[in-house]
Amino acid sequence: MARSMLSHNLDSINPDGTITPIEGEDSRLDESGHAALAIGEFYRATGETELDGKDLIDLAARCITAQAFRDPPQENGLAYAALALLSFGPSKERNPVWERLVDETRENLDRLLLNRSDYNNHWQCFNVAKAVCRFSLGLSKKDETGRLIERFLSRIEETSSNGYFDDVGENGIGGSFSLYGVQAFVFTRQALQLHSNPGLRERKLPSLRTFAEKYIKLLPDMVREDGLGWTCSENAGAYGQMHLISLLLQGFRDGWVPDDKRPKYFDLLRRLFYYFYETFLDQEHGYLVVRDDERTAYRLHTTRMANFDGARYLSQWARLSKQIDAPAAAAPEPFKSGCRFVIFDKSSKKEQGLLLYRNVESRLQIQMPLMSNNGHPTSDCQAFPHSPGVFDWPNGQFVPVMIPELTVGDNVFVPSYYGKKCTTGLGFKRSFYFRYEQPEWINTEEQIVSGLGSVKVNWTFAKNQISCEFIYTVKNQVTLDRFRYMLAIGSPHSRYRVESSPMLGAEGLRCAIQKDDFQGTWKETEVVTNDRAYRGNYGNLHYLQILERDHPLIMRPGQTYRFAASFDPDIIAVGEAM
Repeated sequence: MARSMLSHNLDSINPDGTITPIEGEDSRLDESGHAALAIGEFYRATGETELDGKDLIDLAARCITAQAFRDPPQENGLAYAALALLSFGPSKERNPVWERLVDETRENLDRLLLNRSDYNNHWQCFNVAKAVCRFSLGLSKKDETGRLIERFLSRIEETSSNGYFDDVGENGIGGSFSLYGVQAFVFTRQALQLHSNPGLRERKLPSLRTFAEKYIKLLPDMVREDGLGWTCSENAGAYGQMHLISLLLQGFRDGWVPDDKRPKYFDLLRRLFYYFYETFLDQEHGYLVVRDDERTAYRLHTTRMANFDGARYLSQWARLSKQIDAPAAAAPEPFKSGCRFVIFDKSSKKEQGLLLYRNVESRLQIQMPLMSNNGHPTSDCQAFPHSPGVFDWPNGQFVPVMIPELTVGDNVFVPSYYGKKCTTGLGFKRSFYFRYEQPEWINTEEQIVSGLGSVKVNWTFAKNQISCEFIYTVKNQVTLDRFRYMLAIGSPHSRYRVESSPMLGAEGLRCAIQKDDFQGTWKETEVVTNDRAYRGNYGNLHYLQILERDHPLIMRPGQTYRFAASFDPDIIAVGEAM
């Protein structure tokens, strides 16, 4: 598959090493680096220097040259290009790609690899890759890799009380515990593997393991029975599968998966790959599909980049799979029903984490994030049950899915992003509850607006049934200009899907409004099947059902305003709908 994927995309590499985008998309300035590393990983896996009559050494050299002279410089693309260069050998005297580079390119690479911009987010792992390349190729006698990894890890402890990676951005409340955390560990571990000093790698692996294991331990409760992985991030979709598969394979190789848990995690690995293979790969033509008439992807993920990354990961998986011993065949460990809130950060300012709930009987499984999205007002990280096929949402767009939206003046408030007094536990009749408070309202730009009011949020999960209650208290009289509550009805992709995946049956979500002090009214159902702005990572949205109050409401201090709803979704398997 990696061979096929590269074959379909090598023609997009221009003579100057830049990448021609597919029709309707714009190229990224770091795509040449992604292409170079895909070629490098393919070379590491196969040892082949030609593909379909094309000289891979020459193409890699062209891509690395293009990346080295990008204006402005792209540190992410440069890091990919640096690891690509190392993929062909750690010694520049015996590196066939280095031999193809002209002196001007070599000098510019040396200068760019030395430059450092200090980052608090996942871009710090690109500095690690640059340092690994510079030392391993002999461009510097001083190795900064160890220091940069320690800085990378120390920042995690500074921003998370529980040791998870906060992809800190310039905007928002902080606490963006997204899929980029997994990517940062995968990329850093890959860079260390290419380091010319194996002693350094062995010294740093225990520190990396301490934090990477936390993500590995998430997977038994996160991975859905059909193999769906990480969903609640803008950049999920295909990458929500690929990053997790890579993390698991690296964990197997490095011994980060306990021996008694290997069969269980190997089953998760198999499910993750099967979902990736069935839902994102065009098996007939041999390329990766992230954006088409029924779904979309993160706006920054181009089809070219995704295909080169897919070829890189497939080559990497093929190589890693030869280095691990599959556990003895055993019956897969059955999934168990349960609910837990994984705390990412807990401080006096905020509490953030991820709620994971599964009911085996009904096949309902959700991920509910309570975290920042770096000030990007989209639905991907809103605090509602995420479950593609059942509870859907548009990728890269903001709509108040299953949560109230209050508009006061220029501010739009939703009960997401952070909480206080987050608690989970067992309720009546073996139900589970999840509760949190927001002492101050927070708007969709993730700015806390003091003095207006507070909100208490209660979610209850009982087998297939979900109920929610939002209790608003006003501190000073405010005028509510608009209230909205929205349901998004979608479906899995009509072609790229797993037959066992859950989807809504004919009776839909079976939503009932239990209490509405905002006195909203249901608007006419909005049909968005052909609206490209309302597509998900996994399938298409068809209908938006909107409960709205579009005229002012005076909210008075000391009075509580409640909104409560319940859901009993009619869940069937995709194969049952055929």
